[in-house]
Amino acid sequence: MNWINLNSIDELETIKEKSFTTPQVIFKHSTRCSISSIALSRLEKNESPSNIDFNFLDLIANRNISNKISEDFNIAHQSPQVLVIKKGNCVFDESHGSIYFDEIVEEALKLS
Repeated sequence: MNWINLNSIDELETIKEKSFTTPQVIFKHSTRCSISSIALSRLEKNESPSNIDFNFLDLIANRNISNKISEDFNIAHQSPQVLVIKKGNCVFDESHGSIYFDEIVEEALKLS
C-alpha cells in the first residue's frame, strides 16, 4: 500500500481538487485503537491501484483535520473510517469491521 500522508487542512483541499480527476481514498486511523490497527493491517496487505490515491490520516495527531473532514463531507466521525472522495464529494464511507479493500476499490472506480 502506497499511502500519502494527510497532515494539513491545505492537503485536504488538494485531495478535494484531485478527486475531480482521480478517486481519493482517505483512511482515518487511530493509533490508540486495536480495531483501527486491524483495519490498517488488512488494507496494507493489498497493492494500491495506480488509478486511485490512498491518503492516510493519523487522527490522534491531526484531530483538527478529522473534524474538518466530518464538517466538509457531512459525515459522522468514526475510527477507523475510510472515505472515497470523487468530484469533491464523499461517495462512500465505512468504519470499523466493515472496511474492505475490494469494496473501497469498487466504489472508487464506479462510474458516477
